[in-house]
Amino acid sequence: MKKEKTVAKVFEVSIGFVTLLACTGCSNNRTDNTSATTDSNRMNKPASTAGVNDETVVKNLAKFDTLDYIVFSRRDWDRFHESHSPNIKVYFPDGHMTKGFDVHIKDMDAMFVYAPDTRITAHPIKIGSGNITAVTGVMEGTFTKPMPMGNGKFIQPAGKAFKIPMSSFGVWQNGVMVEEYLYWDNKTYMQQMGIGQ
Repeated sequence: MKKEKTVAKVFEVSIGFVTLLACTGCSNNRTDNTSATTDSNRMNKPASTAGVNDETVVKNLAKFDTLDYIVFSRRDWDRFHESHSPNIKVYFPDGHMTKGFDVHIKDMDAMFVYAPDTRITAHPIKIGSGNITAVTGVMEGTFTKPMPMGNGKFIQPAGKAFKIPMSSFGVWQNGVMVEEYLYWDNKTYMQQMGIGQ
């Protein structure tokens, strides 16, 4: 029953988030064919928590800023416990799920092997309700090192930069996330690095 309520709340916040994004996109009245990269540039504006009155939500969103701008971007994994439960479940864009922050750190650290300058540069939208937060971000980096593919095989770096929109939905308990749902477009991510073209 508790899991169903959490899933229902994530769904409710997700619908609100998608509606907000749709309204924001419609308000631009664009008729050109602007690229995703330009959309990332447009999104790279300071975010605020205006309208968020819940003190707990504001604190969780502040922790999320620290997580992305400092802990993730600087690979300061010793601070991971500040925002993540030791048993966190993380759902990735490719469909896999990890349990525990040691496994989550290993997955995230793998991104830095081939793009050591990977970082989050903006949180254009930050919203929350109750124990749920939703944050959009811009992830940037440059494919400068070989990308391990397994069995001793590597994709050689193309030296290309990437700049993609991403989002995270977090379920919080006692000041840390117990579930995180990550979203970004893997096809755009790979294409911008020059892979699979």
